[in-house]
Amino acid sequence: MVLNEGDTAESFELSAHDGSTIRLDSFKNEKSVVLCFYPKNQLRFCPSKKVFDMAKSVIAVYPQIESADGALFAISVDDVESQSKFVSEYSIPYTHLSDTEKKVCKTYAGLNMVGLPKRCTFIIDKQGVIQKVFRDIDVKSHGTQIVDSLNEIKV
Repeated sequence: MVLNEGDTAESFELSAHDGSTIRLDSFKNEKSVVLCFYPKNQLRFCPSKKVFDMAKSVIAVYPQIESADGALFAISVDDVESQSKFVSEYSIPYTHLSDTEKKVCKTYAGLNMVGLPKRCTFIIDKQGVIQKVFRDIDVKSHGTQIVDSLNEIKV
């Protein structure tokens, strides 16, 4: 069963591309959290350039996400080394988390038929409640959708 709007976000601890460890519950009462799940950095049918193209709209509004008291994390099943290389190659300003065991991806996004996380985004308020889930992501407007959602829940 995957998490949905209205559910309490399940805490987790994952390694980041920079070698740090991120705990979801450390943001409670401090920041809203955006979790962007995606399958992998490199797939035969979806190369990293295409993954990056999908992230462009998010990168373009990243300062607005921060201004709205948001912390943004991209999560895939790639290992820390792959995440670090991907973030560096495309100068991505936000943290990428590694879920090689697929536990967090399975709980939040669910897995597709080949066992990779489904592409989706979760907006979690400062109290730890999932306020919005985007499962059908419009590549061009997704960044704006995230900012709008954060502004709606801003307290």
